[in-house]
Amino acid sequence: MKDKRILFVSSEVVPYLPETELSSTAFISAKNAHSKGVQTRIFMPRYGVINERRHQLHEVIRLSGMNLVVNDIDMPLIIKVASIPKERMQVYFIDNEEYFKRKAVFTDEDDELFSDNDERAIFFAKGVVETVKKLNWAPDIIHVHGWMASLLPLYLREFYKEEPLFTESKIVTSLYNSGFEGELNTNLAEKVKFDLSETNKLETIQTPNHTNILKSAIENSDAIIQGSETVSEELSSFIEEKELPVLEYESENLKESYLNFYAELLAANK
Repeated sequence: MKDKRILFVSSEVVPYLPETELSSTAFISAKNAHSKGVQTRIFMPRYGVINERRHQLHEVIRLSGMNLVVNDIDMPLIIKVASIPKERMQVYFIDNEEYFKRKAVFTDEDDELFSDNDERAIFFAKGVVETVKKLNWAPDIIHVHGWMASLLPLYLREFYKEEPLFTESKIVTSLYNSGFEGELNTNLAEKVKFDLSETNKLETIQTPNHTNILKSAIENSDAIIQGSETVSEELSSFIEEKELPVLEYESENLKESYLNFYAELLAANK
């Protein structure tokens, strides 16, 4: 895997957000790959709870400045970057005043999901792709962590399917049992349809609950990693139905198992 390129896209990454199974695994998987000579890029949303001064975030002017269309509205894209101390790994932050300035991550002070979480996920997915295009950086593997990143596989397979930068990229999605109760905005599928009017893959997200958001990621991925010790039977059955390669949960030895899994996935498609 030395000199291969892996794009890590995560809802959460330590040290920028509190340590959870998801945020820690996203960081560790990127760190391990980087330590083995893999070229890495990490992307996450720039939530308002992230202390920009402490973590030394700064805007990248040459990458910022474009507008992304979400639900037929132009939304300015701001790109910020920081380096994880001691690791020499760059983290790119997708930012927008409307979607990410608020001092919270997914829920309000009453622990209710933000009504625009659906649009935030769309903006994040498109923001990642457009930034990578500007970097002109073609990844061999795109590894997705967390539901806020889970629309990315759908957009890569449908909206950006003609983009030459990603034609050889293999998409890996990690599944975790941390999610949300209830549903995102019920108009999610219609908003995605604005970009993907030709696709038949919107049925999965007609009811935009946590399970269905992950199902969308699964059906547009090349392989799955079980990031938590358990995932729901519904998701397990869905993966079996799609006949995708699966790396079972491992609490130890992530360094070797993940890299071997990436290598096998790339080798299988030569």
